[in-house]
Amino acid sequence: MSNRTAPRLHAPRLHAPRLHASACPHDCPSTCALEVEVLDERRIGRIRGAADNSYTAGVICAKVARYAERVHHPDRLTQPLQRTGPKGSGQFAPISWDEALDIVADQFLEAERRHGPETVWPYYYAGTMGLVQRDGINRLRHARRWSGFFATICTNPAWAGWLAGAGKLAGADPREMAKSDLVVIWGTNAVSTQVNVMTHAVRARKEHGAKIAVVDVYRTPTMEQADIPLLIRPGTDGALACAVMHVLFRDGLADRAYLASHADDPAGLEGHLASRTPEWAEAITGLPAAEIEAFARLVGRTPRSYFRLGYGFTRSRNGAVNMHAASCIPVVSGAWQVEGGGAFHSNSGIYGWNKTLIEGLDLRDPTVRMLDQSRIGPILEGDPEALAGGPPVTALLIQNTNPVTIAPDQARVRRGFARDDLFVCVHEQFMTETARMADIVLPATMFLEHDDLYQAGGNQHILLGPKLVDPPGDCRPNHAVIGELARRLGSDSHPGFAMTERELIDATLRASGHGTLEALESQRFLDVQPDFEEAHFVKGFRWPDGKFRLKPDWPKVPYAAPSTFGPVDAMPTFPDHWAVTEEADDEHPFRLVTAPARNFLNSSFTETPTSAGRERRPSLMLHPDDAAALGIAEGDRVEAANGRGAVLLHARLFDGVRRGVVIAESIWPNAAHEGGRGINSLTGADPVAPFGGAAFHDSHVRVRKAAEPA
Repeated sequence: MSNRTAPRLHAPRLHAPRLHASACPHDCPSTCALEVEVLDERRIGRIRGAADNSYTAGVICAKVARYAERVHHPDRLTQPLQRTGPKGSGQFAPISWDEALDIVADQFLEAERRHGPETVWPYYYAGTMGLVQRDGINRLRHARRWSGFFATICTNPAWAGWLAGAGKLAGADPREMAKSDLVVIWGTNAVSTQVNVMTHAVRARKEHGAKIAVVDVYRTPTMEQADIPLLIRPGTDGALACAVMHVLFRDGLADRAYLASHADDPAGLEGHLASRTPEWAEAITGLPAAEIEAFARLVGRTPRSYFRLGYGFTRSRNGAVNMHAASCIPVVSGAWQVEGGGAFHSNSGIYGWNKTLIEGLDLRDPTVRMLDQSRIGPILEGDPEALAGGPPVTALLIQNTNPVTIAPDQARVRRGFARDDLFVCVHEQFMTETARMADIVLPATMFLEHDDLYQAGGNQHILLGPKLVDPPGDCRPNHAVIGELARRLGSDSHPGFAMTERELIDATLRASGHGTLEALESQRFLDVQPDFEEAHFVKGFRWPDGKFRLKPDWPKVPYAAPSTFGPVDAMPTFPDHWAVTEEADDEHPFRLVTAPARNFLNSSFTETPTSAGRERRPSLMLHPDDAAALGIAEGDRVEAANGRGAVLLHARLFDGVRRGVVIAESIWPNAAHEGGRGINSLTGADPVAPFGGAAFHDSHVRVRKAAEPA
């Protein structure tokens, strides 16, 4: 036995964690102000909501509170990789950053030489909502004249529907929910997806007895907290809205003076709604006429009725029409006139950003084609219409998104990515299913490892997200990668490429009239909520005559789109139930909704063990009576299928849906499903009118008990 003394193992010195301000970067309207425990230069502890932010109010979701699990995950990508085996095999070898970026630049130049610059398509989305790290890819796109990216996968139907009436993407201060006597949460599962809505709604109930009404297609955790649950069939929100307004006009509860001064054609709307009775709506929505009557009368007799309108109910082929119909209710009732009344969807239109430096807008060529994000499957398969008559896409630069999991019509997406003539570079934090299909994978930083600037959609704050810790391994921010590629491609003359993130933030704040980086850093966040008159459209809605459009001209809605999409000419003139959804039929007797899961956010957090453990496994919620008719018991393997594909899940019997409706919560990776086909194998990529979008909650399917594996 050796007589040498064994080395002593010292525990790391413990320090009291330091709290630092930050902002949540994820695709959630709350954009919470955060307080982050920083343990040392590389490690974080717990994350809390900032109590002194009037919207966050100290509350954040559990998945962000335990963000250390994600930042310090052992599976993070930490070095550049080059594919060495077949696409999708997961076979990669480490290479240096210089080698990786040289390969990417050479491949892009070769693709341009063969097919012209539009053959390269920078593809990105909302993995981070930071203005610098998310949007800087457009500066390189404009400098190279690569194909444009028309973002359609999330907001288009909702925003188009809101703009069709109000003309501006803004509304009543969301903090006014706490002053309301009736908070109507329509088409958003706020408990799971934007918990701060509940903070203010529940405060109204506790402080002065306000009622909370929830409209949704299944009994969500939000509906379980409602005083008035309104359970309807998918895609029928327009019918419910019309019946509510019918009662308001019929029973003398419409504010005719307000309509005369603030709406375009109240008499035309009243005449149109004469036949849209609660009984008519019951046949469409499944909601009993008596419940519709009671809800409508409550709205009409409660001046402080606040409509918090979400995204979920617009992810249908009639989604824009449904949003517009719901947004008409507080106009008919006159609720806009009082504090705690009116409506809100998003404040994205209040900031007035000048992002010329970030996005290189001074380099933009408007003749370059724009390609529809949601139609990446048809685009990669060479569909001439989807390609807008231009060359094939033979090179992709992907940041902040995971289309091989989250894009609709997955069979086409996966076939497109498998093309041998397609070069793909993915800049990512984990080896996602999209990264597995790449030729070059670059390791990316997370939000606490770089500087960025954020705006809220669901409230009214501008927030700073400073670099707080060093990244693991050789991870680099999006901004750095875009700058290095620009240099290699000979397109780095724009001043935005040479600026640091902090310099871009400061210049953008100044150019947009929002002060300086120094001021924002000292204040932590800026409240830019418009005053009551502007937020409530007291002097008129954002149209030349100041009148809300009860009768919208859909092709002329002020939405920044390259063209109209879908069956625009068939859109209804007044609010209505537009029967353009993918309805159940004899072969596909169920309507499928692919709703968000509480512990995931799109495909983010699926890699963290606590989130995955709480969601357990991919499941399909179906009514017990439907299950019994199919011979399906709790936990059985089931197959959901339609003409686009088939997916294996496990049954979860749930009486909180209308019969004929099934719910698949979350976006599990395809690989988490038996057979490797995920839920978006069932969703369609046909564009939603009037300006595109993905109808994720609008698919018909057949369901059967699956045979046990051999």
